[in-house]
Amino acid sequence: MTRTLLVAGTASHVGKSTVAAGLCRALADAGVSVAPFKAQNMSNNARAALSPDEDDESDDSGTDWGEIGVSQYVQARAARVTPTTDMNPVLLKPRGDGESQLVVQGEAVGHFAAGTYYDDYWETARSAAVQSHDRLAADHEVVVAEGAGSIAEINLHDHDLANVETARFADCAEVLVVADIERGGAFASLYGTLELMPDDVREQVAGAIVTKFRGDRSILDPGIEEFEARTGVPILGVLPYDDPGLPEEDSVSLPAPGERSVRGGDDVPDDRSVRVAVPRLPRASNVTDIEPLAREPGVRVAYVPLDAEFTDDLAEADAVVLPGTKNTVDDLLALGEAGFDDALAAFDGPIVGLCGGYQMLGERITNAGIESTEDRETVRGLGLLPVETRFSTDKRVEQATRSVVGAGPIAGASGTASGYEIHMGDSEPTGEVVRPLGPGSAATDHVLGTYLHGLFENENVLSAFVATAFESAGETAPECERTSGSPYDAAAELVREYVDLAALGLPAA
Repeated sequence: MTRTLLVAGTASHVGKSTVAAGLCRALADAGVSVAPFKAQNMSNNARAALSPDEDDESDDSGTDWGEIGVSQYVQARAARVTPTTDMNPVLLKPRGDGESQLVVQGEAVGHFAAGTYYDDYWETARSAAVQSHDRLAADHEVVVAEGAGSIAEINLHDHDLANVETARFADCAEVLVVADIERGGAFASLYGTLELMPDDVREQVAGAIVTKFRGDRSILDPGIEEFEARTGVPILGVLPYDDPGLPEEDSVSLPAPGERSVRGGDDVPDDRSVRVAVPRLPRASNVTDIEPLAREPGVRVAYVPLDAEFTDDLAEADAVVLPGTKNTVDDLLALGEAGFDDALAAFDGPIVGLCGGYQMLGERITNAGIESTEDRETVRGLGLLPVETRFSTDKRVEQATRSVVGAGPIAGASGTASGYEIHMGDSEPTGEVVRPLGPGSAATDHVLGTYLHGLFENENVLSAFVATAFESAGETAPECERTSGSPYDAAAELVREYVDLAALGLPAA
């Protein structure tokens, strides 16, 4: 009989995704057939995954693709199985003004406000989640399900698909409750969470895990003993503060829209590093595209607030990356209102636009009202690439491999680049343009736009862009060793070393 382990939490961002990925890789290493699952996710960081539904419309290759949250894609890789849309059957992608795009079993079905979704579509979403879980359970020995936010949100218990409902429909699911001790009050959070859980789900709790601990583990022993005596729930593990390097699930990890933040580059002095500016778009999506840059020796990624007082941050940068966005038009307008359009026009270093960022770099966007919250037919772009984007209701979702012709910001790159495309609208050239990554791209001498997400996960492209940034800065890239090792293995090692898997009846290796 298939077992389902539900990794729930006392709050958001407590380490559920890391624990789930670590369990997936540890079990896979032990020869267990395991698959990840998250019934409902809210995130604009998505990946393309295969759809098991043969009735779905296929792309030109005859393959069915759909969207899932990045964490379930990562957890599938950790489990060494092919990512499918069953692993995240319900995905909500916020687009602003209290609305989210609803994606069910990989396919976008519409835009809904929270109340409308719960009133009109929740039962359908729940049915899809049950169907997806049952398919995974039929094919695997263990399903590692990840909860969302807190399992103790008493105002949502009647509609808590990722936590309460998963525990109920996943036959005899075993619940692990995760708490982040760095926030303080971990024992109180765990105790309160257990008290507020529905009685039937509380009975399914198999144990608790404390994450992000710094210092002497023995200091926690009195608290652990008291907690276990009061609740009867064992603390099965205390994970030290250690980031295995998994992609972030959502924008919680990003700086607030009005906050400056610099990531990476600590391995070399500031005067020998380059700074890549990333405008902090209000509706930024798929920001995991930026993470490989911050791991490069000597590269500092600076998130720049969209405010006129920060336009000098762009002028002082060595390169700029415009990330994806859930709402290209409204974020483009926000760039203009902050004066970033003029700042980008004056910038003569390398500029890369990814997906929505690519669309912004063009001359104009037509049929703009399809995506924007404002009723506009045409919106002027930044005018840095000779392309025009036209929106339609069709959405392109696929994994892709493109031939690379080095040009502009990735001059010197060659070979191929793999990633995925998730976008509405198509961009066509209005004049002569180089297409270094195939039809879904365009480049000039210092500007590149592409629909290919995961671009910088390709070593050839990453190295070429970083080299161009250093050249633009008049510096030489430092000779430092890159961080090596698999983040999946690092997450698994955390789980194997610090979680009592034997108490759960699971193999440790």
